[in-house]
Amino acid sequence: MLKKILVALLVSLAGCQSVNTTQPGAVGVERKQNMLVSSDSVNRSAAKAYAQVLAEARKKGQLNRDAAQLQRVRAIAGRLIPQTGAFRADAPGWSWEVNVITSKDVNAWCMPGGKIAFYTGLIERLQATDEEIAAVMGHEIAHALREHGRERASQAMAQGIGISVVGALLRLPGGARDLTQTVLDLTFNLPNSRTDEMEADRIGVELAARGGFDPRAAVTLWEKMSKTGGSQPPQFLSTHPSHASRISDLRGNAEKVMPLYEAARAKR
Repeated sequence: MLKKILVALLVSLAGCQSVNTTQPGAVGVERKQNMLVSSDSVNRSAAKAYAQVLAEARKKGQLNRDAAQLQRVRAIAGRLIPQTGAFRADAPGWSWEVNVITSKDVNAWCMPGGKIAFYTGLIERLQATDEEIAAVMGHEIAHALREHGRERASQAMAQGIGISVVGALLRLPGGARDLTQTVLDLTFNLPNSRTDEMEADRIGVELAARGGFDPRAAVTLWEKMSKTGGSQPPQFLSTHPSHASRISDLRGNAEKVMPLYEAARAKR
């Protein structure tokens, strides 16, 4: 029995791939990631999870209530999405979706495969400029480009394999976890690592610059967001790196990509 369990574990781990999901770009993000699940399976689950979120928002009358606001957010996305090709050639062809949810939450996210949601609280409470919206959106798109959700799902699966082996050895009941629920958990409940956030910040400012948005807006946005909500940080900030270190990193990388911003402005 033990031999069979160990063989099954080794077979599962043999399917683990060490990949670098993106090109480094001007900001130089280079880190290999260990993946146990495929992009296709995660993206399919993300599409299902996204549909569930939209259906719930629609049911509550919270989906895309302001046509002008929706057009504004989608126009910004329309300038950023083509720039994703600088980091991975396949990304501009993803099945991108962009929707706005009416909520007081200062929040935004991008699920694997390019499923974006912006919350009105982020736009209205911060009185966000187009450049600041682009900073948030670039950051969230960067999570999808780097496949942080897939990486974290792989980590959860690796832990699950270990738990299954222990359970089998102890003759405890077990069960498979639905990947769609895992995607929802990763989007709403479980924090990103500081490494993930740093990578998303750096790629985000480059995407903004390439789209013709001033990358320095990421700094002003952070300063606004850090003052929102009194002693409790807004949801978008709850798991992000410390204020001082993040400001310093954003400022340095914004300056690094200023030539890209100037070039993009010259073309507009």
